[in-house]
Amino acid sequence: MASAFPPSSIRPILNEVASLLTSRNETISIAETAAGGIISASLLSVPGASKFYRGGLTLYTLESRIQFAGWTEENKKNYNGPNAEVVSGLAKNVRGKLGSTYSLCESGTAGPGGSGVTPNRKPDFVALAVASEDGVVTEETTTGANGDREKNMVEFARLGLELLKRVISEKAEGPKI
Repeated sequence: MASAFPPSSIRPILNEVASLLTSRNETISIAETAAGGIISASLLSVPGASKFYRGGLTLYTLESRIQFAGWTEENKKNYNGPNAEVVSGLAKNVRGKLGSTYSLCESGTAGPGGSGVTPNRKPDFVALAVASEDGVVTEETTTGANGDREKNMVEFARLGLELLKRVISEKAEGPKI
């Protein structure tokens, strides 16, 4: 019987990401919020993860971002929900602190309810960022999971790993001419 973890929707992309990182001698650090540690735990489920995994933070509360991710009280005061700017800053900060090749950050609204009327405060929304020496690539999207908290958490992790794979793959291919 196959293990229920990592989730089956994550396994294929997880194996690709782990293989890319290992074959290129590159490393990853993670800053996640609404995924609740699923990204880090999934990466750590891969045998040999110590070769590529530098560390991760589950920054679920604004206070944890102040204590561990370079946020200030001003960031907390001006917070309007997850967005590209938030995840970009967290990804850059964690990458710098852990010295990884890449840092993946996720922040979303898992549901079942949301705390606002703007799209980024409604269930199913996620903002993603991958920071590297080349800069930061961000993406904002929705999952269509209709506020199903557990499905959103897994989908946020899958989408984050997909973005990471694209960034690593594009770097491996070199500049487009």
